Amino acid sequence: MAAKKDYYEVLGVGRDASADQIKKAYRRMALKYHPDKNPGNKEAEAKFKECAEAYEVLSNEEKRKLYDQYGHEGLSGQGMHDFSHMNFDDISSIFGDMFGDIFSGSRRRRGSRRNAPQRGLDLEYAVVLTLEDVAHGVEKDITFTRQDSCPECSGSGCCKGSSPETCPTCKGSGQVVQSNLGGFFQMASTCPTCRGEGTIIKNPCPKCHGRGTVAVKRHLKVKIPAGVHEGQSVRVAGEGEPGKNGGPRGDLYCYVQLKQHPFLIRDGSNLIASVPVSFTQAALGDTIDVPSIDKKRKLKIRPGTQYGDVFRIKDQGLPDIRTGRKGDQLVRITIEIPRKLSKNQQELLMEFAKTEDKDLFPERQTFFEKLKNLFPK
Repeated sequence: MAAKKDYYEVLGVGRDASADQIKKAYRRMALKYHPDKNPGNKEAEAKFKECAEAYEVLSNEEKRKLYDQYGHEGLSGQGMHDFSHMNFDDISSIFGDMFGDIFSGSRRRRGSRRNAPQRGLDLEYAVVLTLEDVAHGVEKDITFTRQDSCPECSGSGCCKGSSPETCPTCKGSGQVVQSNLGGFFQMASTCPTCRGEGTIIKNPCPKCHGRGTVAVKRHLKVKIPAGVHEGQSVRVAGEGEPGKNGGPRGDLYCYVQLKQHPFLIRDGSNLIASVPVSFTQAALGDTIDVPSIDKKRKLKIRPGTQYGDVFRIKDQGLPDIRTGRKGDQLVRITIEIPRKLSKNQQELLMEFAKTEDKDLFPERQTFFEKLKNLFPK
């Protein structure tokens, strides 16, 4: 999965930007990349969703503080909306109160279905795995924050004994109509009083303040299959935000992040380790210890091993998520030359140098022959 961009960079503001500056920047970017202005443009769609994600974090004081201190990793478990899976109407519904009539076209399309069941929004969560987790599969305990129906008002947003009332401005339609040029033209826009809902709450619930939902901590066990790759997600059905008007909940997507291993690098289903050996080990051959997923393993290197030679240990890699077939472990040899030698070591190497046969160093011999031909004098 591609690394997320800096949220301040996405909105084009400095890290010291005020809440009002962030709001104005998001409004400007959302207008620029809105689907009505960029029909069929996938790049603009991605930018639109990227801006929405950045604004969700930077407009929230608590999330912004975590992001400033810890970056993207600090937002794990904060109930982030999964904007990559949302459509434009869902995103507009989250921030629509900020835009007024900008998104009125989307709301007009929904106007006739205002009371129809609406599916809840999806959430995302970052699950950090080790290579050991990937090798064997794992069940992770996760804790995240999501919105649930308010237990005090059962999601109505009203005080007990009261209910939503028809909006006096739009008479329940969710829209107001304005006439221009002597009545020849009419323009419908979202009702400013009820924001397109058609109803208002005069006596809001004291617990949720009329929203109908409250933030709650949710604890889950999520099973991650062996062989999963970074950036892939595990979908947990029905663990997202609650739906409206009896609609189903959204889903939770657990996205995989891999923790760096001290020795091993992943390459598909293979694992790569670089192991340093001494000059004498490479020249004479040896049996060395190499790291693997579960333990140290013995590897026999042949006499005359060269820098960069790769040895393969079959079936000691990671399983393929589809077939379960394991990859291999590749051991790349590096040769460490001592920086300091004792007097005795220097004398021994000097004696060795006197016995060197050019025929035993074909690469070096070829190199100097080419050099001589290139510069004959």
